[in-house]
Amino acid sequence: MGEIIEFPSNGSNGRGYLAEAAGGGPAVIVIQEWWGLVPHICEVVDRFASAGFTALAPDLYRGETTTEPDEAGKLMMALNLDRAARDMSGAIEALLARPATTSSKVGVVGFCMGGGLALKLACDRADVVGACAPFYGLIPWEGALPDWSKLQAPVRGHYAELDGFFGPAAVAELQATLDGLGKDAQLTVHPGVQHAFFNDHRPEVYAAAEAEVAWEMTISFLSSALG
Repeated sequence: MGEIIEFPSNGSNGRGYLAEAAGGGPAVIVIQEWWGLVPHICEVVDRFASAGFTALAPDLYRGETTTEPDEAGKLMMALNLDRAARDMSGAIEALLARPATTSSKVGVVGFCMGGGLALKLACDRADVVGACAPFYGLIPWEGALPDWSKLQAPVRGHYAELDGFFGPAAVAELQATLDGLGKDAQLTVHPGVQHAFFNDHRPEVYAAAEAEVAWEMTISFLSSALG
């Protein structure tokens, strides 16, 4: 359904996977897991297009992907956060400029590493992010925590009860932080599922029922927030 496109990224070229709904739709940025811009993420972009959105997943690894956890961890920790921020901002501008985009702001959805980056992007680009939906998001880089005071968009997050990376206690702490700042945030912990429960390319953790619940909640949220 979609295609790889290039877009300006602060003096260089970024790239990403784009899919557009027939007749156009609101803008959604999809941010990858630590594996890279793999088929699962492209399929998520396609699903957003099928649901009536214009969606783009920037390729933060610039062409590198892996299926090996050790290599994924190395790629994630080696990610140049400044370049990634430029690529995500460039993706936002490129998406908002598409004739098929019908919204003035973007929704941001991300998974694992991408969920953490989605939250950070919502803080860093509060001017154009109108909704944020992180899935089991975590921020593994030292000193990279968002400035939560800058967050303006509503947040509807999805987390896993059995997550060994960002479990219910961490979710409760983040919820309390955002509540204390008066932010519009609802972080749902899905029962009986593990980290990456939405990833249907990983049968060892994929949980179809809760993945569908999270998807329907996200589509409803983004449709309402972006118009």
